[in-house]
Amino acid sequence: MTERKVVIETGWNLDNSYARLPKTFFTRLNPTLVRSPKLIILNHTLATSLGLNVQALQSNDGVVVFVGNGLPEGALPLAQAYAGHQFGHFTMLGDGRALLLGEQITPFGERFDIQLKGSGKTPYSRGGDGRATLGPMLREYIISEAMHGLGIPTTRSLAVVTTGESVIRETDLPGAILTRVAASHLRVGTFQYVSKWGTVEDLRTLADYTLQRHFPDVDDVENRYLFLLQQVIKRQAVLIAKWQLVGFIHGVMNTDNMTISGETIDYGPCAFMDTYDPATVFSSIDIHGRYAYGNQPNIAAWNLARFAETLLPLLHVNQEQAVKLAQDAISDFTELYHCNWITGMRAKLGIFNEEVQDESLIEGLLSMMQKYRADYTNTFLALTFDKSEDTALFGTTEFAQWYELWQARLDRQHEPKDSSQQLMRNSNPALIPRNHRVEEALEAAVKQGDYSVMKRFLDVLSSPYAHSPEQVDYSTLPPPSTCPYRTFCGT
Repeated sequence: MTERKVVIETGWNLDNSYARLPKTFFTRLNPTLVRSPKLIILNHTLATSLGLNVQALQSNDGVVVFVGNGLPEGALPLAQAYAGHQFGHFTMLGDGRALLLGEQITPFGERFDIQLKGSGKTPYSRGGDGRATLGPMLREYIISEAMHGLGIPTTRSLAVVTTGESVIRETDLPGAILTRVAASHLRVGTFQYVSKWGTVEDLRTLADYTLQRHFPDVDDVENRYLFLLQQVIKRQAVLIAKWQLVGFIHGVMNTDNMTISGETIDYGPCAFMDTYDPATVFSSIDIHGRYAYGNQPNIAAWNLARFAETLLPLLHVNQEQAVKLAQDAISDFTELYHCNWITGMRAKLGIFNEEVQDESLIEGLLSMMQKYRADYTNTFLALTFDKSEDTALFGTTEFAQWYELWQARLDRQHEPKDSSQQLMRNSNPALIPRNHRVEEALEAAVKQGDYSVMKRFLDVLSSPYAHSPEQVDYSTLPPPSTCPYRTFCGT
């Protein structure tokens, strides 16, 4: 083991605003030292945007930061406390295998959390070993960067480093640590924790901190805490609509996995849908389909209601009035989500303006896709390039009738057909991180030590709307299988 030391000249510029909150919100501790860190992948573009020196990060002094053997100047490692409803059941949680090193201040004055995931036990480990294995950390790297490429708000991955130590799961697996970058790690569960075990003043402190960090334009509003609730609702309405528009299934939408910033977080049992079916579930632990693709908007509303409950003491001195303010705000979510979703669906079909019949046109297409088990992404891709013969819908009477209605709808708008196609190109990705491609990359990396498959995959995923020739092969479907694809929370 190497001794912990200060690392210089890598560009770290850390602040610790979260560490200045009440001490009950977190526990200060250092990462557990590891035996032999080795850099597996570094996100050069993200590092540069953070103001970091890419070359220095790849040196020994740079790599030790990514496992916690070395701490950059200004780092104050801590594990955050939070709670959450997990599959509907409330429980005490917290960073059981992650530590916040601090907040990187970029050359443009932006603030981002820098967190090590898999860095060892904390007081919130709940019997776990605090470690992570290589496969799931690379999986989070792939999916989070794919989400970023798709234009979906997300935490991002800066680096994955192996520890040189084995982690025992069902077998011995290579240990690894992911460096995660986030606008913040504030969650609905953070507010639930303070609401349950803190004071009203603690809650006000957390809310004020959140407003200052994520919603600084609060000075001119009458009720700052109602404003906070409304802004979180708006961001989640945008986020969930974006998930639905690309067929993303989070898999574990517990309240501790809903961020206040509106970013997607935690890529354990997530996956992208191939065949369109609102009942699609990939997570091995979601046996009742609580977090199925079609349920995600409703679950988001449920989670936001839990967030609103935590804010009741701040919304109004009168409990009844506070409840009414919260209920009115939450009731807006469904309409906000629907507006975002239908606007996105119009764009996927090349529609610029609004007509009353648009929703039935969209639902008609989705109904056919479900009936004929059409691939979600490739159906819209085929429509984009007028290659409907490539879809499972082609040749059916229903599709011929729908296609005629769609073309008539496009003819009624002022924009020319080439503008509609460009809108569709910008709204329908050439590829998504297909589940079989993700598994292919992970198997090559973990079992064979071959990271070239993953790096090529990441390259094409970085610009999914480019519709370049090299992306075509990645849009092909997996071979038929009698076994449904399953994902796992995996540590």
